[in-house]
Amino acid sequence: MGKRGGKKFNRGGRGGGGGRTNWSEIARTNEKLERYYNELGIVSEAEKDDFWAAIRRDLPNSFRFTGSRGHALAVQERLKDFYVPQITAIKYEGEFVEPPRPVEWYPDQLAWAMTTPKQIIRRFAPFSSFQKFLVAETEVGNISRQEVVSMIPPLLIDARPGMTVLDMCAAPGSKSAQLMELLHAGEEETIQDASQKAREGAIGPEPFGPEGLSDDGRTTGLLICNDSDYKRAHMLIHQMKRLSSPNLIMNRYLKFDRILADVPCSGDGTPRKNVSVWKDWNPANALGLYVTQARILVRALQMLKVGGRVVYSTCSMNPVENEAVVASAIERCGGSVNVKIIDCSAELAGLKRAPGMRDWKVMDREGRIWNSWKDVEEHKEKEGIDGLARIAKGMFAPESDSDLPLERCMRVYPHHQDTGGFFITVLEKTQEIRAKPENVADVIPKASVAALADELDARKKGDIDSYKKLDALDDLVAPDQEAAKEVAKNATVAESSHQPPYSVTLDAADPGSPAKRAADDFEAEIPAKKVKLDNGEEILLGDRPIHKPAGAVEAQAVETSDSNTPASSAPAASAKVLKKKVHQEEPYKYLIPNHEELEPIYKFFELSERFPKDRFMVRNAEGNPTRTVYYTSALARDILQQNEGSGMKFVHCGVKMFVKQDAQRENVCRWRIQTDGLNIIEPWIGTSRSVTLTKRETLRKLLVEMFPKVNDEGWKNLGEIGEQVKDIPMGCSILRVEPTGKEDGLTERMVLPLWRSLHSLNLMLPKEDRRAMLLRIFNSDTPLINATLKSSNQSPATATPIESTAGAEDKALQAESEQLGEVEQDHTDARETYTKAGDEEDRTNTTV
Repeated sequence: MGKRGGKKFNRGGRGGGGGRTNWSEIARTNEKLERYYNELGIVSEAEKDDFWAAIRRDLPNSFRFTGSRGHALAVQERLKDFYVPQITAIKYEGEFVEPPRPVEWYPDQLAWAMTTPKQIIRRFAPFSSFQKFLVAETEVGNISRQEVVSMIPPLLIDARPGMTVLDMCAAPGSKSAQLMELLHAGEEETIQDASQKAREGAIGPEPFGPEGLSDDGRTTGLLICNDSDYKRAHMLIHQMKRLSSPNLIMNRYLKFDRILADVPCSGDGTPRKNVSVWKDWNPANALGLYVTQARILVRALQMLKVGGRVVYSTCSMNPVENEAVVASAIERCGGSVNVKIIDCSAELAGLKRAPGMRDWKVMDREGRIWNSWKDVEEHKEKEGIDGLARIAKGMFAPESDSDLPLERCMRVYPHHQDTGGFFITVLEKTQEIRAKPENVADVIPKASVAALADELDARKKGDIDSYKKLDALDDLVAPDQEAAKEVAKNATVAESSHQPPYSVTLDAADPGSPAKRAADDFEAEIPAKKVKLDNGEEILLGDRPIHKPAGAVEAQAVETSDSNTPASSAPAASAKVLKKKVHQEEPYKYLIPNHEELEPIYKFFELSERFPKDRFMVRNAEGNPTRTVYYTSALARDILQQNEGSGMKFVHCGVKMFVKQDAQRENVCRWRIQTDGLNIIEPWIGTSRSVTLTKRETLRKLLVEMFPKVNDEGWKNLGEIGEQVKDIPMGCSILRVEPTGKEDGLTERMVLPLWRSLHSLNLMLPKEDRRAMLLRIFNSDTPLINATLKSSNQSPATATPIESTAGAEDKALQAESEQLGEVEQDHTDARETYTKAGDEEDRTNTTV
């Protein structure tokens, strides 16, 4: 997938469908779009000019500090104390430059935005330095590029430790990351407190901690991230693994306390970054998505606990995708007696917003605007269904529940605070529901076979007027009921981070970003469907692919060489039956608590017996810990075990805890603690495997220099930790960086893994993490030094390692052993084979 935060996350601006286009050549105007929203009156006459002016401007850059609150605040302080003063000192045309500013309503100022024009960014050096900071911190997961309005839904869901939370349309994971942070809120402090009390004997044998953190300080909650697309599910893993949570499950296909339904939408609130919306928007986008959106929301309400909360959101301004979906879902679930709309007007103080709409109109495919379902029916009786495909009664304002407080829905418009457009509604389930089936009578009727024959005759005769009347009929075939059930169960597509990555420059020419999959995206993925008429001829319905909701499976669907070519001119041999590709995932196998590999690990690290032994798992059918051991929460373990062999597909769960490392002595514990799981296990590790560091310069040396020597007199060069590491046993240890508040000290507590080999020491961090820490703490981009390099053509003082830390460590160990003549060549070859095999297994099981 490339680097985290890299270009692979940039799918291009596709808010209204279509492919990548040179955005600078697109006119920011669309007659139907502007006419529809002006006639709807979504903003007052006094605001209208500001609304259209804002939506035509480029979107400001925005980002969020991620991870635990303490660490996020430490990274934020670097921005406030170092980069902001540099930028505010810049003058352009006699005026001071506008610096990045915190988003007023986001808690703890952990979200920031910047409106600085491109010509200023390109001109002044402090912005280059600031960009390096953003890129480095994004690569290691400390900063997430995310549009401001997309940060709102997770803040309104009120998720807390101990809750079970479902993100229905999760990939690529920016909102999922926010949800995970909420589930782990306060965890670090409570784990430290629990471990301290355990060492003092101040707690009993039962798990200790407050509600939601009652597993010896660990959260008892769970986040399930769902996405129907396999590739996007793995992109989600790439995003979420950086949060290192054992309380995470990602699956494809319990009842939940909280559910986020950030559904697929037309994206017409995103033209500030997805400029192709101006070119591609048409009313059919929303009409085609309404059914899918309503099904997703109904399914969310079915899976919700009584008293639980669903947040429904889109990056669209169209009431057909918003208030209409909310009203339809509530009606299908029994009305406002079962589901109520929560008033969130007092939450997120400082966030400007507009109330939801209580009345609206619907634009059909031909651009005609309808006031009511009654008007549509009358026109259908007199003129036929020309251009009315997909229009449904539920798209209009409700009549049966006219008191439904849709004004409690939340609309955020571009001119409110210089953002994109967004819609959010918070729903609470007040009692159990039994959802009504979809009423096919409330949808424009399907055409008959005779109508299809008329279309074919019209084509043969060149009767263009008759043909146009049937051109847009996408729903000519009754829906497959089994497919509909599957969609209701599993109809999800990915939400967007709504921002391009910072590895694309701050002043990049293309402001495109990964967008929610739009109507045209769905249709592009659905094969053209042929229907055989009574005379034996086949036609392509509507001369284009039929739109089906995401996740629908049509057994008889066929794919042609060109979906825009009429079937009459396409060779029969070009058609083929589609077969769904099946992706195999390695099974999850939990180790028994007394497993032979666990006992020496607990002994070596002096792990407290309070740290559970029944939550370690591996990912291979044999259940053998050959390379990597994962750790999960108890609830995640129970779900995986109970669903084993059920057909439910899980693509990721848990966090890496131990990774097998090569060693130069037979009696050395070869399992090292992986950085991902270090914060979870560190409070329960004994003091004999701990090294304490307090001075800045010592940390800087460890970050810059890989494998510094500790044999002979080398330990003296390691300053305050020299004596500690001089005689420390070989294997993995823990470096505890403690803040002192002194000038030569550090300000943030950190825990990092060390590996002591025969003659050297190494901080087991990826090079991206090393560089990010050097830049953040020391404002240094000093090249990393690999002390084990022996090439005469390359100076160790300037060499930068180009491989993973684990791989480099293995090679360094091998080099040391070869120098001593202690390892025979066949043993060396065996180790290399083992390392490669282990790396391959690791890639197969865990990487994107």
